[in-house]
Amino acid sequence: MVKQITEDIYSIGVPLSGNPLKELNSYWIRGTQRDLLIDTGFRCRECEDALREGLKELGSGSSRLDIITTHLHSDHTGLCQRIAGKDSKIYISKTDFTIMKDHLFGDGSHLRHQRYIREGFPKDLLEYADSINPASEMAIESPEGNFCYIGDQDKIEIGDHILTAVSTPGHTPGHMMFWMEQPGIMFTGDHILFDISPNITAWNGVEDSLGNYLDSLRAAGTYPVTLALPGHRKEGDYHQRLRDLTAHHHRRLDEVIQILSQTPGMNAYDITGLMRWKIRARNWDDFPPVQKFFAVGECLAHLDHLVKQGKVICDKGNHIWTYELSGQAPH
Repeated sequence: MVKQITEDIYSIGVPLSGNPLKELNSYWIRGTQRDLLIDTGFRCRECEDALREGLKELGSGSSRLDIITTHLHSDHTGLCQRIAGKDSKIYISKTDFTIMKDHLFGDGSHLRHQRYIREGFPKDLLEYADSINPASEMAIESPEGNFCYIGDQDKIEIGDHILTAVSTPGHTPGHMMFWMEQPGIMFTGDHILFDISPNITAWNGVEDSLGNYLDSLRAAGTYPVTLALPGHRKEGDYHQRLRDLTAHHHRRLDEVIQILSQTPGMNAYDITGLMRWKIRARNWDDFPPVQKFFAVGECLAHLDHLVKQGKVICDKGNHIWTYELSGQAPH
């Protein structure tokens, strides 16, 4: 469904069937010589049909389209090569492109799985979760194409508008928001969502994903945003949401400390099972395997942050890593 936001900005709803996110908000900006599309959806027939139909309704198409991807996840990048024309530019941060290439066509996924097994995730369950997670099958087809790196504060001119890239690492290490100073619009990608919390997970080679995310929330608060356009679901109060998300993660950190104060020496998989989650499952054993994978990643991001702060100690002396409070953590 196409929805007009301003004279030159429209959203195209791209369905994500079977996914808890339900739909991607793809944004189209009218230019003079070329138009701009922000995020594309999964590489699958349903998403492609919806996106092409929306572009057709707007009088646009591949031949005059450039594409921005806010971050590497396949619900945002999957269709970018199919939708792009031969002269299209596909903008992405160098950090996220490198990780995406490594995970899809290198050994990034293997290295991540090695850590999850050390964190107590059962190997058979991890392999099963990976086999039924459609994200990699609906990702980009190859690392080749008209990809263009974009960095913090780089600018893209589109018609009468200027988009400024805003580096917001956290949800992914190279996540970008895009700021349109006139009329005060921020395209937030998945950095800020309003009725669900963005997943913050542990990444290979990143010491403190959650710390990066909290820093990015603080930096995002310096922009005088009048309208925030998220990657999923509905819009909301931008500055209030920044405060809410910050408070949410501090509550999560306190929750992990409380769990470890009661039962020291636990692995991350078991800690995750004692955390509170908004999901339709009776208990941790009933969690769908893919949701267990995401939940453990979220737990790891909080544990990594507490380790970085010196409040938690990770014992890597055995095959399965365990955690306990340090003397600096409140009991």
